[in-house]
Formats: sequence, structure tokens, C-alpha cells
Amino acid sequence: MIDKRSSNKKPYYSQTKHVGITMIEAVEVFCGIGGFRIASDNLNIKTIWANDIDESACAVYSSRFGTNEIVCGDIREFYNKIPEHDLLTAGFPCQPFSSAGDKKGIKDPRGTLFKYISDILKRNRPKYFVLENVKRLLTMQSGMHFATILNELSTLEYFVEWRVVRACDFGLPQHRERVFIIGTRNDMIDKNCCIKLLNDEEAHEVVKKGYYSYLINMDKWISIENHGKKFKNWGVATNEKFIDANVSTFSEKIPCSNFKSILQEEVDPSFDFTEKTLERIKESNYANKYYNGVQILYNQGGGARMGYTIFGTNGIAPTLTATPSRHYERYKINGRFRRLTNIEYARLQGFPDNHCDMISIYNQYALYGNAVPPPMAEWVIKKVISNTSTQIKPPPQRRMSLLSDL
Repeated sequence: MIDKRSSNKKPYYSQTKHVGITMIEAVEVFCGIGGFRIASDNLNIKTIWANDIDESACAVYSSRFGTNEIVCGDIREFYNKIPEHDLLTAGFPCQPFSSAGDKKGIKDPRGTLFKYISDILKRNRPKYFVLENVKRLLTMQSGMHFATILNELSTLEYFVEWRVVRACDFGLPQHRERVFIIGTRNDMIDKNCCIKLLNDEEAHEVVKKGYYSYLINMDKWISIENHGKKFKNWGVATNEKFIDANVSTFSEKIPCSNFKSILQEEVDPSFDFTEKTLERIKESNYANKYYNGVQILYNQGGGARMGYTIFGTNGIAPTLTATPSRHYERYKINGRFRRLTNIEYARLQGFPDNHCDMISIYNQYALYGNAVPPPMAEWVIKKVISNTSTQIKPPPQRRMSLLSDL
């Protein structure tokens, strides 16, 4: 049941507001515990409607933000009742698509929950959208999954861009890579190519790789149906065509906190391993190596997450997930073998310590693991609603050639 006692309650957290951004109205579908909501509030964006099917997530959302906006239930029953808005955000479920598509490398989004995102965009025509999913989306089904999403979005009169970003680049000590897909309605852009998720330095990296002629001439873009087996970590698309590139730098990153900085000083013994688990750990091999910045002390079979893996705290945390079997990942912390607490999960995701305190500790793990970290969402939203886009400049040798032709 949703707690209605806080219907007019303002957000309980205290964050710095960004001044100078015009107030816009947002709708948040598949809202979970409100990662996009916190980001929007921080940017002075007014959320007017939100939805999730999970009752526990809705209970958290209503308790923290009030019940005026949240609608708990199946999006299929409500999508055609969503009010007009400027920004649509969604951390959407990743369902397999039907193989009934009639194009090479493009499947059929009908019958999936993603289809309702498409229907909302068609019906409400918001100025912008921001979608979030796992990095694996770019390679699922040999790229067909992402191609289907990209193709569908690119036909809706939006300029689409995506980029993979890491939680650690936003100060969160966690190896969490997520792909954000943004869209700007075509009548909101001045030029055909509207790049927002790369700054000048990063765009220069792409230009140096030989992409200049493609960025200024969309006739050279590739048909989405002719995609490869995997998409690169950045790209743009419109009208069923795309280009993509691997960008190695994130020049706007802030220093990553140390894993130890989020650990609680006093932790109840209930978080410690059981005797049975301690016996199983004896079958693991001592590794003491780092993988993606994560310290692995012991494991089985050589993998990063195989068997009874024991993580250390000298690096960053592994990616938190919503999978129940992962809620009890094992760590050696100050001589103790234990799992992380629910509060440590909250901190690794960028939420206040008590964000989910009205839900049982066990259920908090899945809610946090499934959430979009607010700092990541805030960076992306701020980029997409900006009135500016990155200017594509020719590489130095190109400028020299132009001068010599005068």
C-alpha cells in the first residue's frame, strides 16, 4: 500500500539547485525509487506524473516525493492518460523483441514495454527524452536489440544520441556502466546534427578518428538495418540512419571517491557471513587482483564474479544489481567477512542513507540495485535540455587545406 501521509511533502533531501535553467515539466515512467526524480528536482524541473508497477518502489516514491504525481500500476493501463510534458525519462525494462520484424537486423518492438515509450513519444511529443539501460544493451542479440530501439526512436522526428558513462566518473565508487539514450525533437534544433553528450574536447577526439565528413553530411550515415554485431559507446541517429564511435575520454569527470569512504563504521553482526558460507569460502583461490578497478581477493575459476568471490575495499565496488543472488556479495572489511549494508548500497548509488527506510532491508537491495544513480541522470538531463550543442570543427589538416585553396 502507498503511504498517503506525505501527499504534499517536499523532497526531504538537500541538494544544490542549478540556477538559470527554465522550468520544464517532466514525466517519469518505470520510475523505481526516483533516481530521475531527484535529478530533475535538482535541476528545478517539475515532475508532474510518474509510474511504476512495483508496489515497494511506489511506496518509497510516494513517501519521499508525495502521492500527487505517482501512479502505481501497469503502464499499459495508463500510458494514454499521461499529461502533456516537456521531458520524458525512463529506466526501461530490457525485454527480448520479436523476430517478426520485416527488416534485416531489425526486430519488432510490439508486445514489449519499450513499445509504450514509443507510443508516449508519438502521442505527447515531448521536447526531449532520456532513457537509461545496461551497457549490454548495445551488444544483445548481436546488436539487433539496440538496433530495434534506435530504429524506432529515429523514426519519431527526434534527433537521437547515446553514450555509455560510468558511475565512477561522477564521484560514486562503483564500477557501473550505463547507456543513456537521449532525444531532441527535430523542431528544437538549429542544425541537422545536434550533439549534446560530447563536449568540444571529446568531439575533437571523434573528428581526429576521421568522422568529420560524416558528422557534417548525414547522407553518409549507415542504415540502422545494416548495423554490426555491437554498437560503439557513443553515437547519433535520425531517420533510420546512424554513425557511432568509441570515445575514450570523459573530460568532465570528477574525482572518484574511495570505496572505504562510503562504509559504515558500526555494522550489525547480522550482515556477517554464516559459518556455512565461511566454509565454502575455503574452496576459493587467493587472487588479490583488480578488474575494472574492483579489488578481488578470492574467487573460483578465475572469473571476476565466479564462485564465492571475496571483494576487497582498496578499489571501487563492483556493479550493484537487482538480482537477488547478488544482494549478498561478499567483502572483507576491516577483518570481517560480510555483505554490504542497505545504507552502503544507497551511498554507492548516490541516494540519501534513509531513502528506502520504509521498506524491509532485504527488499531495499533490489530497489537500489535497479535504480538510476541521480548524479548520472542529472548530468545527462542537464545536457539534453541545454539550448546549446557541440560545434563540429574540422581537424587541423582540413583547416590548412581550406586555407590553401583560397
